[in-house]
Amino acid sequence: MVDGVVTLLEAGKLVGKVILAGSANLYDGSIHEQSNFAPVDEIGGRTEIWRIEGTIPDDFPEGVYIRNGSNPLFGALHKVNSIFGQSEDIWVEGEGMLHALYFTKSGEGSTWSISYNNRYVQSDTFNTERDRQRPCFLSAIKGDPLAIIAASILNMLRFGKVFRNMSNTGVFEHAERVFSVAENDIPYEIDLDSLGTLCSWVVDGQWNMPFTAHPKVAPGSGELVIYGFNIVKPFLTIGVVSEDGKKLERKVDLKLERCTYCHEIGVTKMYNIIMDMPLTVDLTRILRGAPLIDFETESYARIGVMPRHGDADSVIWFDVEPFCTLHLINCFEEDHEVVIRGFRVPGSIITGITLEHTANEEPANQGPSEKSFPCLYEWRLNLKSRAVTGKYLTGTDIALEFPVINNKYAGLHHKYAYAQVIDVQGSLEGGCGTVRPKFGGFAKLHLQDNNKAHVIDAQRFENGPIAKITLPQRVPYGFHGAFIPRTTYNKT
Repeated sequence: MVDGVVTLLEAGKLVGKVILAGSANLYDGSIHEQSNFAPVDEIGGRTEIWRIEGTIPDDFPEGVYIRNGSNPLFGALHKVNSIFGQSEDIWVEGEGMLHALYFTKSGEGSTWSISYNNRYVQSDTFNTERDRQRPCFLSAIKGDPLAIIAASILNMLRFGKVFRNMSNTGVFEHAERVFSVAENDIPYEIDLDSLGTLCSWVVDGQWNMPFTAHPKVAPGSGELVIYGFNIVKPFLTIGVVSEDGKKLERKVDLKLERCTYCHEIGVTKMYNIIMDMPLTVDLTRILRGAPLIDFETESYARIGVMPRHGDADSVIWFDVEPFCTLHLINCFEEDHEVVIRGFRVPGSIITGITLEHTANEEPANQGPSEKSFPCLYEWRLNLKSRAVTGKYLTGTDIALEFPVINNKYAGLHHKYAYAQVIDVQGSLEGGCGTVRPKFGGFAKLHLQDNNKAHVIDAQRFENGPIAKITLPQRVPYGFHGAFIPRTTYNKT
C-alpha cells in the first residue's frame, strides 16, 4: 500500500491477498516523526470505504484483514536524562495499534461492503498511561548502563514490571477467538467487530508469563504450540494449548543455560522445533556497558527437535553453525528427516550488522551476501543418523524477510511461500557500513521447482491490480497481521 491504497492483486496469481501499508518497512535509516513511523490517532469506529477502483472478485472470502504495529501514544523515541546518565526508547516500543479492513457481502451476496477501523490495544500499562495522560515508564533498553539499571528498578517499584506491555507485534486466531500479542507480555483477546480489548488470556490461569508473537497450530490435532522466553530462569518454556483453547495440556521448561532471543518456533506433525541461537538477552552485559541484546559471535548454536508433548530430556539437539533466524517459513517431516526453512544470517538485524569494506569502497557498491542479509536457508536434520545438512535455497544474492505461506500447510510439506525483498541500494545508504534493511518488492518462492524465487513488484504486475481501496487515513509501518475468514470467528 502506498498513500493509503490497499491493492488486490491478480497478475502473479495472488488474487485475494491484501496489503496494508509497507508493513515490513521497519528499518528505514531515517526514523523521525515526519516519516511513516509517525503515530496516528484512533478514528473512533468503523468507517465505510467508498473509494474503490476496480472490482473485488466474487470468490474473494468474507473476513477481516487485521494488522498490528507500534503506534506511540505520546510520541516516539523519548529520552530520559538523570544523574545516572541517559536512556532512550527504541523504535519498537510504541503501544500496539490494530488496523482492520472488513470485507462483507450485502444484499443477496452480490455487493461488497468494505470498512476500516483502527484502535489501540488496551493493555494494562496502556490504560495506566492513558489515564495519567503522560508516559510513565522510563526507557530501559538503550542507553548508559547505570541509567538503564536505575530505570528498570524504578519501573519495577512503581508498576511491578520493567517494561510497558506493548502488545504491538502479532495477531493470531485460535478456537474462534482473536488475540493481539507481543513477546514481553501475555496476549489480549480482541473483539474483532469493534477492535475493543476484551481481556488478557492466561489459558484458564495456567500461563502467566511472556508469550510468543508467533504461536503455531499443530497439523492434525489443532493444538496451539506456544512458548515464552525470559531474562531469568526458566529461560525458555514451551506450552501446548488444547484445540478448544480451554486447557494448557503441556508446559515444559527446556532448561536452557542462556536466554536466547527466540522469536519463532516451528511445528511438524509430531515435533516442536526450537531455534537455540546465540542472539541472547543478558542483564549482566549492562554492567559491562554492553548491549542487553547482543549476538555472541563465538558462542554455539543448535536446533532442537522435541516430541509434541515431550519434556526437556526428550529434545534431540543438532549442533549447527552460529546463525540468527527471526522468521521461519515452515518445517515438515520427510522420511527420517526434519526439514526447516527460514531466513538465516550469521549475525543479527536487531543489534545491527556492519559490512566489511575498505576505505576506497563505498558500502552502496556492495551487494547482499551471507554476511550481511537474511537469505533463504534450509536445514535437514536426520533423526536416524543425527547428521545435519544445510544450504541456501536462493543463494546469497537475494535477501528476504517476513515470509508467509498458506496456513493450511503449516507443519506440512509445501510448494510455495511469499516474502518481502530487501531493497539493497536503499539499505546500504545508511552510511558508515551500517545496514538498515528497507523492503522493496515481493518474492514468490517455488520450493519444488528447482528452488526458484520470483521477485514481484506489486505496483508493476503485468496486468496491474484488479482493485485499489483508498483508506480514510494513513497506516504507519507495522509488524505482523492475519486474514481472519468470517467462517472461523463467531462475531458478526
